[in-house]
Amino acid sequence: MPAQNSTEILAHVERRTIGGASIARLDLRQTARLMIDLAQAAPRGRAPLYLSSANGEVLARRHFDRRFAELIERSDLLSADGQAMIFASNLMTRCPLPERVATTDLYPIVASMAQDEGVSFYLFGATEEVNRATFDATRRQFPRLDLRGRSHGYLKGDALEAKLVEINELAPDILWLSLGVPLEQEFVVRHAHLLPNVKMIKTSGGLFDFISGAKKRAPHWVQKAGLEWAYRFGLEPRRLARRYAATNPVALYLLLTQTR
Repeated sequence: MPAQNSTEILAHVERRTIGGASIARLDLRQTARLMIDLAQAAPRGRAPLYLSSANGEVLARRHFDRRFAELIERSDLLSADGQAMIFASNLMTRCPLPERVATTDLYPIVASMAQDEGVSFYLFGATEEVNRATFDATRRQFPRLDLRGRSHGYLKGDALEAKLVEINELAPDILWLSLGVPLEQEFVVRHAHLLPNVKMIKTSGGLFDFISGAKKRAPHWVQKAGLEWAYRFGLEPRRLARRYAATNPVALYLLLTQTR
């Protein structure tokens, strides 16, 4: 029997409109299972699949910036990486999202499945120090995982082009891309066509900062209460004050008016 292709697999994913965005109705383990299945599916042959995530900042940017909205809407799968999105779906839909799919929680589940099923990773993004620490931490926790390589995310021009050629030759199944919003979405649109041997790109935001230990996550109860943004603001008020002031009220409005 021929292998099921990625289009057939993705066609079975149920979605909900949350804050105006089409979000996969999957929990963490279902999302991880889907990623492994896609990594083992017949290749598309032209460019990797593009998996991304949405939170309040992404919803607000999508609302105000048509170009960014197009970058998000090109994704093959969009997961809910914001607890407020779960609250909104519980309040306003008959079949709500099962749970928040934070990339930092998703990564070790995918890695565990990947090392058992022969799915390979490449880690691209963040600083050299953080990237190396993420690679080493992953290697320690998942010693049988096929880690094809790694690179920091501060490459441009010829150096970036050479690195993309190298990544394509290594042909990882999953390229974890940790550049932050909107740089990683722009990266996919500009460069994915140069990576036909890569099965999928998963945008990852600050994933490497958390896996490496460079930054601490909020306590679990804070995350479940939907207050991780407040915890992060307490740690980095100068960097985050303007962003949250601009995006949080808009995200709340979108969740209340464009969830169905």
